[in-house]
Amino acid sequence: MLQAYNPKNADIKIHVGGKLLSRNDAKVSVFDSSVQGGDAVWEGLRVYNGGIFCLDKHLDRLEASAHTLAFVNIPSKQEIKKAIFETLEANGMRDEAHIRLTLTRGEKVTSGMDPRLNTKGCCLIVLAEWKPLVYNNEQGIRVITSSQRRNNPQFLDSKIHHNNLLNNILAKIQANVAGVDAAIMLDHNGFVAELNDTNLFMVKDGNVFTPFADACLHGITRGLVLELCNTHKIPFEERNLSLTEFYTADEVFATGTMGELTPVHEIDGRKIINRSGIQLLRKLQHHFHDLIPLYAEKLPF
Repeated sequence: MLQAYNPKNADIKIHVGGKLLSRNDAKVSVFDSSVQGGDAVWEGLRVYNGGIFCLDKHLDRLEASAHTLAFVNIPSKQEIKKAIFETLEANGMRDEAHIRLTLTRGEKVTSGMDPRLNTKGCCLIVLAEWKPLVYNNEQGIRVITSSQRRNNPQFLDSKIHHNNLLNNILAKIQANVAGVDAAIMLDHNGFVAELNDTNLFMVKDGNVFTPFADACLHGITRGLVLELCNTHKIPFEERNLSLTEFYTADEVFATGTMGELTPVHEIDGRKIINRSGIQLLRKLQHHFHDLIPLYAEKLPF
């Protein structure tokens, strides 16, 4: 599924380094750490009917990632919210919008890897666009398994929501070549970690399973699904899961801000066949949609 350009985004205003700028003028310096080494952290946020879904959860994760990378002069949660609200108001966005929130280490005095070269503090970017969900959570997706392994804490901890996405991009290239929507990435032991862009779940005989979050991001939607299972007495378990278990699952689905709960219909040419007849995904999708107004922080305009 390839995202399309929306003409409504031609004249959007983008918040960069404390200023609202037009799309054509919204730029960072060539000395910015994001350009020099992908040295930045980010979050994807969804705007629903006048509210931003799980805003505080996303900002907490952004701050945790920035702190882990030893960023200095990290803007406060209130400062970031103010920039987000100003951007959405300037664009008249209250629904069907996606926010790409980026915090870079900032501009360097000269090119180089050393963070001590960053003397101006962080640079905050709020890019809000009119955008539908990337994955159609009714139509579903087809995936393959990538030969590219997912990072784990031994190399680069996937809990850091950083901008160095080459690991995932290489897997996505393999999916593109294969003519499917996404790629499953395995961990260093050969167990399923996640898709190149979202977390993964499977259902078998009325039980929900998801991989340990060792080589995958602790996704916010992932966490909400586990909460829903607990609340609605749906048996669930986090454990190591092999490809064979996913091939033979009754249902498989991906979770993420830009796809909500999306069914996976095919893995490596194997159709996912529901032999039990138990339809847990539909129930979880319904419960998730009920959560959206409860977890959406209302816009102040």
